[in-house]
Amino acid sequence: MRKLAMTVLALGALWPAALAQTAPTARTCTLTPAETEGPYYTPGAPARSDLAADVRTGTPLTVSGQVLDQNCQPLRGATVDVWQADAEGQYDNSGYTLRGKVTTDARGRYTFQTVVPGEYPGRTPHIHVKVTAPGGRTLTTQLYIPGLASNARDRIYQAQMQLQNYRLQGGRATATYTFVVQR
Repeated sequence: MRKLAMTVLALGALWPAALAQTAPTARTCTLTPAETEGPYYTPGAPARSDLAADVRTGTPLTVSGQVLDQNCQPLRGATVDVWQADAEGQYDNSGYTLRGKVTTDARGRYTFQTVVPGEYPGRTPHIHVKVTAPGGRTLTTQLYIPGLASNARDRIYQAQMQLQNYRLQGGRATATYTFVVQR
């Protein structure tokens, strides 16, 4: 009887491990919320990761991250289209300064260099982004600088759209953001 009880206990201990190895693991990521495009989008931005190449003022900012689908899988070949105001809160509406597109690599990763945007009347500093999954769907949203008092006064601001891991060190800023889009 004792031997039978030990066998049952041993099998019972192994059962969850066996299930974990054979059961499919379905993960779902929360989609990144959409926000307004705003009035300053210009189609046809050039493919480039250094949006601030021609900018001489402002705090340099490097943003990197990943684009995932709703199942938390990296999206290779997603386009991240970025535009923003300069450090004085002015948009370039006649050219492509602080505008550009990057494409994600095989692991869904992207990086772009820009400057910390300035505030303009009625808006907290923000970066506009359109993320297009391969094959079609586009998410339009905005990213925000964390910790600014003006965030609370902005009617469009959403806390979950703050840049993540924002660091300002040695006159340069870095941040990350993971976008989750529908394939």
